[in-house]
Amino acid sequence: MAAIDDALSALQSRIGTEVGVANWITIDQKMIDAFADVTHDTQWIHVDPERAARETPFGGSIAHGFLTLSLGSRFAYDCFPMLPGQVMGINYGFNKLRFLSPVKAGARVRGRFTLQEAVKRNATDLLRNNLMTVEIEGQETPALVAEWLGLAVFAPS
Repeated sequence: MAAIDDALSALQSRIGTEVGVANWITIDQKMIDAFADVTHDTQWIHVDPERAARETPFGGSIAHGFLTLSLGSRFAYDCFPMLPGQVMGINYGFNKLRFLSPVKAGARVRGRFTLQEAVKRNATDLLRNNLMTVEIEGQETPALVAEWLGLAVFAPS
């Protein structure tokens, strides 16, 4: 049996289960400012903590939603080791994505993954659909939830 078939069988037995919880990451003002610089999104709710404290209900600046989402790549490294025979992983996109709660500067976040589906697309590509929930430490409502698609690419057999 090919490595991709072994991986598919192993993954299908885990559908509906939590497959990983990432380490906590602090989103500080320095990270928010760097993201603003790279993306040219310098809206004051992100980069002006004093104004954000005065004029928003957040008590200070908040992270960009896309900054929080982009940390998913780091969370995936924590939770998805390469499968036997896998040569690379590729971000394939999202089916659904919702930003539920703002992340205040200084907050810690982590990703939690639940496998929803695993499908063999061809002889080398295995498509995984994971529900990613980005939790904010100490808060009940997560920052975001997303159905994230990823390809596990295997060497041809």
